[in-house]
Amino acid sequence: MNGRRAATEPLWTWRSAYPAPAKLNLFLHVVGRRTDGYHLLQTLFRLVDYGDTIHFSRRDDANIGLMTPLPGVMPEHDLTVRAARLLQTTAGCRQGVDITLTKRLPLGGGLGGGSSDAATVLLALNHLWRLGMSRNELQALGLQLGADVPFFVFGVNAFAEGVGENLQAIDLPTRHYLVIEPPLAVATGTIFAATELRRDTPSIAAAQWRPGFGRNDLQPVVLARFPVIGEYLDRLSAIAPARMTGSGACIFAEFASPAEADAGRKKLPADWRSWIAVGLAEHPLRGLAR
Repeated sequence: MNGRRAATEPLWTWRSAYPAPAKLNLFLHVVGRRTDGYHLLQTLFRLVDYGDTIHFSRRDDANIGLMTPLPGVMPEHDLTVRAARLLQTTAGCRQGVDITLTKRLPLGGGLGGGSSDAATVLLALNHLWRLGMSRNELQALGLQLGADVPFFVFGVNAFAEGVGENLQAIDLPTRHYLVIEPPLAVATGTIFAATELRRDTPSIAAAQWRPGFGRNDLQPVVLARFPVIGEYLDRLSAIAPARMTGSGACIFAEFASPAEADAGRKKLPADWRSWIAVGLAEHPLRGLAR
């Protein structure tokens, strides 16, 4: 990476643990559909300080190794491997790497886990391999991997349009989020393919967004197919206004303080999987690209 490092910026090395934070959709509207079938969205992406962690190890060859394959996912289909190979090919890089992923974010949870992992691979390996690619170049690569990947490379909370690649930075106040992980996964493609999905919500300008605005257009479709998520949502909604993130299955509520979030969590059944996270102003790795 060229340029002088800020005094407060961590020294990211091969020994570092590279974070891949989750995102929440504070609202998600489907405003249209392109002729190629892709949906046009408007959403507010919020980064939070909870997520996966990735370690990288040098190799003596050009191979990409995944040391922690996910159950049911072939390594060559894993987004971390695909991201590394895409970066390697695009840059003409002959260096290899072994990737070790510590997975905390659930598959099919709507938290952007796979996309965040891919973005962290792009940012970290661009730095470790000294490729010098710009943030815009990495965002363009990320879009080839998934619609949410450019946001994580962008690295700040954002109002997103298009399929999620048109991003405008939004300053958000510090908030704390109670997130519940229902014990099931939701396939995003199935929800977007649903005939009853609303695809004509009126668009707004980014400047019109206000906290609490909007809804998640995917939520009614998901609840009709997975009624158990509705049970979790009803329980959380009795504590604070709650909604689903992304295409589910995870749901969340926002609080002004960690004490309020913790008090809300204590009202949930002890066997429910949940966690509390604070919203981030920017991605921890944002300084790795310019």
